[in-house]
Amino acid sequence: MKKVLFIDSVHPLVEKELAKKGFQVEHDYSSSKEEIAKILNQYEGLIIRSRFKIDQEFLSHPHQLNFIGRYGAGLENIDTAFAEQQKITCIRVPEGNADAVGEQAIGMLLMLFNNLKRADQEIRNGIWKREENRGYELSGKTVGIIGAGHMGSRMIRKLQGFDCQILVYDKYKRMDEVGFVQVELNEIFKRADIVSIHTPLTEETDNWMNENFWNQFYKPIYFINTARGPIVNTKSLIDAIDQGKISGACLDVLEYEKTSFENLFENKELPEAFQRLIASEKVILSPHIAGWSFESYVKLGTTMVDKILALY
Repeated sequence: MKKVLFIDSVHPLVEKELAKKGFQVEHDYSSSKEEIAKILNQYEGLIIRSRFKIDQEFLSHPHQLNFIGRYGAGLENIDTAFAEQQKITCIRVPEGNADAVGEQAIGMLLMLFNNLKRADQEIRNGIWKREENRGYELSGKTVGIIGAGHMGSRMIRKLQGFDCQILVYDKYKRMDEVGFVQVELNEIFKRADIVSIHTPLTEETDNWMNENFWNQFYKPIYFINTARGPIVNTKSLIDAIDQGKISGACLDVLEYEKTSFENLFENKELPEAFQRLIASEKVILSPHIAGWSFESYVKLGTTMVDKILALY
């Protein structure tokens, strides 16, 4: 019997559907990484989210793994190159939450454009300001999409109903579809009013959006990051906001997620750049929930099951 170990909780349908197909499913949500490494040879598959990094040391223990399924869009917490050498298939499921990511990105942008965070708080405190909360329309704006994979492509589709001009840059993918123009990155620097990033976190994109990046834009932009926090250098971002190079930012992911976010607050060890970021009225923040809708929770599971079964 094919045995699969779940080391993070996911939608129950994954276990249910795999069991129907003859898999024996076990869970271990509490043992240490070292303890789990010692029992790898008992399992044909692992299901994870982001509990710990699946690195070369972990996979160097005796194992019979056929696949590792990441319940999410990215594989940055798996040493995929070493896994491939070990003939382990790494599965990700960006199709499952691409709609949710696109909707949240646009929702955050509309919230920022229309001053909804501030206006809501003012009304709750008995303050009625109309002129001060006059907003901007998304219609007619030029939106630069960086990265045209599942997330970027779905974002393009969501934006098309807003009558935007959509410019798409992807270093590795050529597209031939109606509704947008594929350009080189310099065109986005020249023309974009809004920039939304949809690339994975790699050695190439880590700390990519820094002072040099922001200085290449020809006019102030609004910026959206629903991809990965470390792609953006926080200090350079808040500096660019304060300097007027960025008119506002929507951030669902943060550079500081890899440390314990709660501990930063409890220990009062907030980095200076992050203190400035959370104090800014020009920034909308959320706790890495773009893609974490009730619907995507199910779709991630069904896509995961389909991809696992396709291996057999």
